[in-house]
Amino acid sequence: MNIGNIPAKIARLSPAREAIIDVDSERRISYGELDARVRRLTNALTDTLGLKKGERVAVLSKNSIEYMEVYYACARGGFIVQPLNWRLGTPELQRIIEDGEPSAVVMHSEYSEIRAQLQELVQVAHWMEFGDNSDGSYEALISETADHEPVQSAHVGDDDPVLILYTGGTTGESKGALHTHKSLYMGMLNQTVAERIVPSDVYMLTGQMFHIPVALAMNYMAHGCPLVLINFDARLALEVIERERVSAFLGITTMLNWMMAVENFEQYDLSSLRNIQYGGGPMPRSVVQAALDAFPCTIIQGYGQTEGMTMSFLSQEDHIDAVNGIHSERLASCGREGHVTSIKVVDPQGEEVPKDGASPGEIIVQSDANMVGYWRRPDLTEATIRDGWMWTGDIAHWDEDGYLFIVDRAKDMIISGGENIYSTQVEAAIHQHPAVLESAVFGVPDEQWGESVKAVVVLKPGQTASADEIIAVASEHLASYQKPRSVDFVESLPKAPTGKILKRELRDPYWADEGTSL
Repeated sequence: MNIGNIPAKIARLSPAREAIIDVDSERRISYGELDARVRRLTNALTDTLGLKKGERVAVLSKNSIEYMEVYYACARGGFIVQPLNWRLGTPELQRIIEDGEPSAVVMHSEYSEIRAQLQELVQVAHWMEFGDNSDGSYEALISETADHEPVQSAHVGDDDPVLILYTGGTTGESKGALHTHKSLYMGMLNQTVAERIVPSDVYMLTGQMFHIPVALAMNYMAHGCPLVLINFDARLALEVIERERVSAFLGITTMLNWMMAVENFEQYDLSSLRNIQYGGGPMPRSVVQAALDAFPCTIIQGYGQTEGMTMSFLSQEDHIDAVNGIHSERLASCGREGHVTSIKVVDPQGEEVPKDGASPGEIIVQSDANMVGYWRRPDLTEATIRDGWMWTGDIAHWDEDGYLFIVDRAKDMIISGGENIYSTQVEAAIHQHPAVLESAVFGVPDEQWGESVKAVVVLKPGQTASADEIIAVASEHLASYQKPRSVDFVESLPKAPTGKILKRELRDPYWADEGTSL
């Protein structure tokens, strides 16, 4: 299986069928046109730039047709895509580029200033730019290259690496989860079964293409479905659903809340919707109920990680039963294991805990959809994947029917608006304020964002600071979505005998009314 052949398959069957609708650029492209451009780009990377199998191509852009072209061209030619999070600062982008050592970088012209900064900091052989006011290098590369099937595509697939997706760790330092053609394909199979995809679907990608949901979008394209790309805005999303007759999309708590809050929401024609998948963090029960009432379609939840794609699902029927009073507690669950996934909940020794709805353990996953490891980090890979099982770091209990209920995150990760936020990274930024002695950062429930970042701070004796001052200093070192939304001041933090700060004692009271402890 070569993921890069997805557009070729549909182009052979129906070349005029719409492949991608790029809302921001107001461009549309058919499968036949897309496949021709993918072939040209693959040949350009190989013949013009001289890239060899396994070399990396980094991408810095918001959602666009060109972004998807790079994904498919790299897959078809045996190269590895290295998507870059455009929300990161230049120092972190520099570190990720140095880690992946790409041979080429493809960028949208809106990041030309960042490009200039990076070119002074990192050594990359080839830089290509597209978009309005670009230097035209990307389009020139495609237009000047022969349109024939790349010779090497027949020898690429299955266990060949194709994608490095960067995620943070307990230290907040990004690490690259390496996926192969096979792992992406098996993750797509999980999604096909759960979402019940049909060729008549129209899929809207609301998240960014540097996240794992891009694989969900590619899966719909593998079924011949049109893909609608937007850079999320609530009103725009509703307009696009109505105009393009969108039938499915993945939405996080924030997106669904914003969409339902749009003025005259009820006047939009959303009758084309067939199914909404939500994920990216906890969703309050009240929001689940509101979404079921507001949207004329079924809803499923997916629990996953960058390392393993979507691993468990709370099905459409589970949601319908729950709102009708049948196992209503399962709205707080992330469902049961996916079609090609096996899940266990185990104690520290790897022994399964009872399915009694109370005994906690760590979720471990065995699946061909799991990453093959962390890029150039055999130490982390060995610690995470043991005897074929991936240890997620998420603590859960499960009931007798195998429904998972996450009760803690061993890595103290916060998920706000679908973005992973690492508490130690925020704490380090807070400590840039000279008055801070100690701090603890954790997630608290937020109707809009799923979770928001809260900081509890101990000041140095004799020092003063306001919450606004702490947030302002931290913001200088963080992306906007990472900064604390609220700060409390205390005289001391709860600690274990070892001196470790007991964040759970700080965090649990905020989650008591949610029916679960996060």
